[in-house]
Formats: sequence, structure tokens, C-alpha cells
Amino acid sequence: MSIILGWVSLPTNALIALALLGLALRALRWRRSATAALGLALVLFFGIGCGPITVWLLQGLQAPFAQRAAIDWAPRNVIVLLGAGTVRTAQGVEPALFANGRINEALALYRQCKAADRECKLEVSGGDAMNTGEPEATVYATLLQDLGVPASDLLLESRSMNTWQNARFSVPVLSDYGAQKVVLVSSATHLRRASLYFSHFGIHATPVRGDWLRAQMAWWPQAWNFALADVAMHEYAGVWRYRLYNAMGWNVRASKPGAA
Repeated sequence: MSIILGWVSLPTNALIALALLGLALRALRWRRSATAALGLALVLFFGIGCGPITVWLLQGLQAPFAQRAAIDWAPRNVIVLLGAGTVRTAQGVEPALFANGRINEALALYRQCKAADRECKLEVSGGDAMNTGEPEATVYATLLQDLGVPASDLLLESRSMNTWQNARFSVPVLSDYGAQKVVLVSSATHLRRASLYFSHFGIHATPVRGDWLRAQMAWWPQAWNFALADVAMHEYAGVWRYRLYNAMGWNVRASKPGAA
């Protein structure tokens, strides 16, 4: 989710590229092509900024996770919390804004698991992707301990710098513990890609959303909608890249189900 805060908007770049292409074609007097390019840029500008295209993009990602799944807890469970960035403040390094929903959901699930009298660990996965000097796993774990989770129930995976590594580096953590049930907590927009990556490494987890994003339908383009479209396009690109790499044989070999 740090893409909202730190990346140049992919939709904005595409619109600028289309507009420049249209102007270049106009200068070359290719009027029909210029009109098509500029017209498409205008349609995308209002379609994304006013909400319809952004709503459609988010729907394709979030709809499968609209309802939180009922968890059938096993004797040994691990809730995997995926990091969503950190920020350095005057008081030190803290979870970024979009991490709070994930942390709250993971904590709620942990308490549910404990209330069911099952053995439960909470794995926090995330390295120092934001270059704040502390891994996300360490920062989130400190907060979770303050919220009542014993250090003995926390499993830290502090090397990963992206979702692919979240999945890959979680394999030995889950295997060493002997997890019988894995619950994957992330943003609703992120769960489709995250579940795909975790499945690739033999981890078939129950996905649970920690937050939900909603576009604003408006008569005039809104910056918020462009930010959400950027998030969505980043997720779709990750899924398409995974499929392309699989087709080309560039991904590491997939693990058999249950290998973790």
C-alpha cells in the first residue's frame, strides 16, 4: 500500500504519455490518430478521476474478499500479517497509515484463536522496504506486544522487501512451527496477488482482509481516485507479471500444496 505514498502515479503517467502522443501526432498532421489519442486520454482522465473506471478496477480485486471468512481453527495455527510500510516520526519508526487495518484484523483473529483454546502464533512479515532503519516486522511486533500479544507468540520474518519474498521467506517460518492452519491478513486490494504468491510456495492460506478501499463518485476528477487506480494497476501488474514469468519459466519452481 506504500504505493499511494511513494510512487509516481501509473495512471497519471499513462495520461501524460497519451496526451504527448496526441500532440506529437497533431504536429505531424496525423489528425485522426491525434484525435483518437487525445480523446482516449480525456476519457481515461474523467473515467478514472470521476470514479467509474476506478470502481471497476477495485471491484475486480476486492470483491472475492468482501465477506470475512469464518475460520475453522486447527490445533496449531499461524496468522500471517503482511507489512504495509513504516514511517519515521519524532517518536521513532511507526507503522504507516495503511498498516493499521491489517494490524487490527490480525490482532482480532489472534484473540479469536486464543478464545477457541487453540495454539496460535502471529507471524509478522516485512523487512525495511521503506529504508527507515527498522524492519516492518520488528516495528509491528513492538506494537502488537503493547496490545497484549506475548513475544513468545510472535514469529518475525524481517528479510522480505516485497510480496514475493513475503511468501518465499515465510515457508521456513511456517514449516519450523508446523502450522496446520494459515490465515493470511492483508488489504483487500492486495489479497489476490498475495494469495497467488503464497500458493506458489505451497502455502494455501485463508485470506482475510484488513481494510477496504472505496472510490469516490464525483462530477469532477478526484486525486483520491487516481491514487486508488494506481494501487489497483500495481496489483494487476503483479498478477500478470507472475503469469508471464510462469509461462516463460522464470519463476522458481512451484512447491507442492502443503509443502510449507
